[in-house]
Amino acid sequence: MTENTNNLINITDKAINQIVRIRSENNIPESHGLRLSVKGGGCSGLMYDLGFDDKTTDSDTVIERNGLKLIVDGKSLFYLMGTELDFSDGLNGKGFIFNNPNATKTCGCGESFSA
Repeated sequence: MTENTNNLINITDKAINQIVRIRSENNIPESHGLRLSVKGGGCSGLMYDLGFDDKTTDSDTVIERNGLKLIVDGKSLFYLMGTELDFSDGLNGKGFIFNNPNATKTCGCGESFSA
């Protein structure tokens, strides 16, 4: 199912540019979308997982923005509704940032959370 990013997950232009750059540098075909998922683990209980994928299932939601496909499975979407995916390359480090309104607790590194 393809959805509008405004209702589910927002991806900033900075994050899109970084994802496109990574895909290009690693010779990943443009047909591959970015799969965003939530997995058990980390110091807060749940971890974000990002990776390129060329397959979708019936339970996946596909969000398209500026030619980029974001693929989210149904279980992960429950935890990610309203999240903004951003990218920072500032003095505090370089990496993707998840601004997740569903997170009740996050760890210091920002890679795990609880909801």
